[in-house]
Amino acid sequence: MSAQEMPILEPEPEIAKSQSHTATRWMVVALVAVVGLFAAGALSIKARAKEQVTLAADTARLAVTTVSAGYPQPEPRSNELELPGSVQAYTESPIYARTNGYLLRWYKDIGATVRKGELLADLDTPEVDQELSQSQAARQQMVAALELARTSADRWRELRKTDSVSQQELDQRTSDYAQAQANLAAADANVRRLQQLESFKHVYAPFAGVLTRRNVDIGALVNAGNGGSGKELFNLALIDPLRVYVSIPEADAPAIRAGMRAWIALAEFPAARFTGTVVRTANAIDQNTRTLLTEVDVPNQDGRLLPGAYAQVHFDVPLNGGRLSVPSSAMLFRSEGPSVAVVGPGDRVQLRPIVIGRDFGTSLEILQGVRANDRVVENPPDSLETGQIVHVVADGSERKRP
Repeated sequence: MSAQEMPILEPEPEIAKSQSHTATRWMVVALVAVVGLFAAGALSIKARAKEQVTLAADTARLAVTTVSAGYPQPEPRSNELELPGSVQAYTESPIYARTNGYLLRWYKDIGATVRKGELLADLDTPEVDQELSQSQAARQQMVAALELARTSADRWRELRKTDSVSQQELDQRTSDYAQAQANLAAADANVRRLQQLESFKHVYAPFAGVLTRRNVDIGALVNAGNGGSGKELFNLALIDPLRVYVSIPEADAPAIRAGMRAWIALAEFPAARFTGTVVRTANAIDQNTRTLLTEVDVPNQDGRLLPGAYAQVHFDVPLNGGRLSVPSSAMLFRSEGPSVAVVGPGDRVQLRPIVIGRDFGTSLEILQGVRANDRVVENPPDSLETGQIVHVVADGSERKRP
């Protein structure tokens, strides 16, 4: 039988229907799987977008510098000004010899209290003694020459009355007499000079005080004056009262005036306060230090204070106008000078130059640059710039508005 004559076998209806249901189920499963994949992809894209938004927000938040800020604090209207001072003797002078010689003996040593005119030392001046003796002998010669010239002038004057001598001879004798008088006056002056030099062999105290130094001993060669090899014999100081010199900053100079009270403190007397009075100022600001040199006189009857000591001088001075203080950590060091960072509207930073008054250690007195209602950044980072937005935290350390 040929192939063309073979009968065609038709599938049975149940088998065809079963195959149709199976194909439909697979199509539904495939469609659900595709929809699930699309849904999962959409959810993943949404999650990633949300993460990116969160990351961008966190990045923007972290990019803003977080700072703490506070308001400047007002200072009291009256404040105690404390400055270092130098204690000096009221009068101090080195004592030199006024004549050449050798130290014969000294009567006072360091620490001795002496009165004005009290003998301090004796000098041996053999050369001056010899010069004095020679000048006195020369004076005697001048006296004899003067007497001879006077007698000759008187005789020639009488002879001229009888025309026994000429007028020229009389004038010559008269001139010799005048010259002899001048020579005697010169001899007298030389004698007085050497007598004065010889009197300097006794060294006296020019004022009452305390000897703070003795630089020579018995037998030492002494030269007159303080030039060349001359050396001071003693150093004498008046220590009651004492002068205390202190340099007042320019900002506080207007508050210092003569007559105001002050007191000094010394480390060796921690519980003592020595009261003094401002007696004078230099009335000029030192251009190098920008300070006003001021003198405070302090009584020292018991001698507890010593010249040359270091002291802290306290003044009770009223402050001129309202002054503000900020923490020392708020100051920025820039090439333009000291400045502070102020948080302005919109939390934007403004860098302001400041003028500093006094340094209290933990805080600074600000004379210019900030106002009472300015929020000053207390610990600004070095990278802070004008116009930068910051985030201000309000913690317990923030200083309140005055």
